[in-house]
Amino acid sequence: MGKNCTKDSKHAPNDLSNLGRAVQGLPPQPETSSSVEEPQPMADYSYDKELRRLQVELVKLQEWVRHQGLKVVVIFEGRDAAGKGGTIKRITQSLNPRVCRVVALTAPTERERTQWYFQRYVSHLPAAGEIVLFDRSWYNRAGVEHVMGFCTEAEYLEFLHSCPQFERMLTRFGIILIKYWFSVSDEEQERRFQQRLKDPTKRWKLSPMDLESRGRWVEYSRAKDEMFAHTDLKQIPWYVVNADDKKCARLNVIRHFLSMIPYQDLTPEPIKLPTLDRRKYVRPPMADQNFVCQVYK
Repeated sequence: MGKNCTKDSKHAPNDLSNLGRAVQGLPPQPETSSSVEEPQPMADYSYDKELRRLQVELVKLQEWVRHQGLKVVVIFEGRDAAGKGGTIKRITQSLNPRVCRVVALTAPTERERTQWYFQRYVSHLPAAGEIVLFDRSWYNRAGVEHVMGFCTEAEYLEFLHSCPQFERMLTRFGIILIKYWFSVSDEEQERRFQQRLKDPTKRWKLSPMDLESRGRWVEYSRAKDEMFAHTDLKQIPWYVVNADDKKCARLNVIRHFLSMIPYQDLTPEPIKLPTLDRRKYVRPPMADQNFVCQVYK
């Protein structure tokens, strides 16, 4: 079991984070005990019911983030077909897209390649009251760009040097930064690749980079280890997700995410609907309108 692996850890806030919150006029995050007991694994539960329960909690967290003006960034990285997209989908399923949005950037344009490396990501960072989920992120440089030779050795080394400084700067500004790495075995990844080949609704997920990565498993593993050595910071650690079981991984990540930000229930009181306006009026002729054909009845 890895360090902090399943601990229900409201991660002890660091001085940089609280400095940033002070700058923003927000109260410091409460300290939490390092002796918090690890939660016992749940054996008897319904995935659908537990997901529903956690999604209700996510709505409460969303309202707290909006009410308190928090700025939250969550990074999802990991192996191809490790389940990042499915987890993101379950997080956003019941949330307001104006509060919680997903950023999944394509390959950089020619113009973006001439910019400061972090520049294209900075424009997507949250304002107050927003949550941004990065489906892959600036860590592309430490992974695919390095392994596939899309950046120079000097650019790669500069990233490893400057990334910790960049992330500490974000936390000083008051951004809550959480980083997840989805780990999947080569056997399970192979099974999912084969599944995608057979499913026409998922075949688009197999990009040329995914296919190329099959012959570079060890290179990607070494790149990940080197990335962790430089960016697994005490204040902003990586949280590794065992993703061989996709449904368990989704629940574990959502539960952990909820534990990282203390929040209160701001669910509005029940609303009484006003009386519907039933005044009569003359409708325009139905023949003047275009209707969608009712093929399914």
